[in-house]
Amino acid sequence: MAITGTHMLFYTAEAEKLRAMLRDVFGFKYVDAGGGWLIFALPPSEIGVHPGEGPNWESGIRHEISFMCDDIHKTVAELRAKGVSIDNSIKTESYGHTTTLHLPGGCRAMLYQPLHAIAAHIPPSPKASPRRAKKKSTTATPKKKTATARRGRRAKKAPRRR
Repeated sequence: MAITGTHMLFYTAEAEKLRAMLRDVFGFKYVDAGGGWLIFALPPSEIGVHPGEGPNWESGIRHEISFMCDDIHKTVAELRAKGVSIDNSIKTESYGHTTTLHLPGGCRAMLYQPLHAIAAHIPPSPKASPRRAKKKSTTATPKKKTATARRGRRAKKAPRRR
């Protein structure tokens, strides 16, 4: 298939401020496509499809950008320290912990700590919930891993017998 990636857009009256935030605060790598039009590389991504009903649909939302993290409280603290405006509440939903980032020019994005398996190739952090750690792959059969690889980079020594 010819699809090789995705490209997302924020429309904002404060394009320079938002570009600076993505570059300097979020630390996303970028290329200059010409004339200061920065195109940012994003972390691994995935896409979900939700039904066209309910409060989001009725309010006019047709697309949403969410940034995923593995520790929402730590990430919120770090982003606030860098001047990012974030809702005061963190909601716990059945699928994860969420809050809203308020970006320059009236743009909003969800900050989201999933509590379920994810499709993106992001290794779960040691703090990830057991539900998230049980990621199921539906695309390819994984290669067998050695005992060392299953335990991580350093193999743990077996306990000594006395």
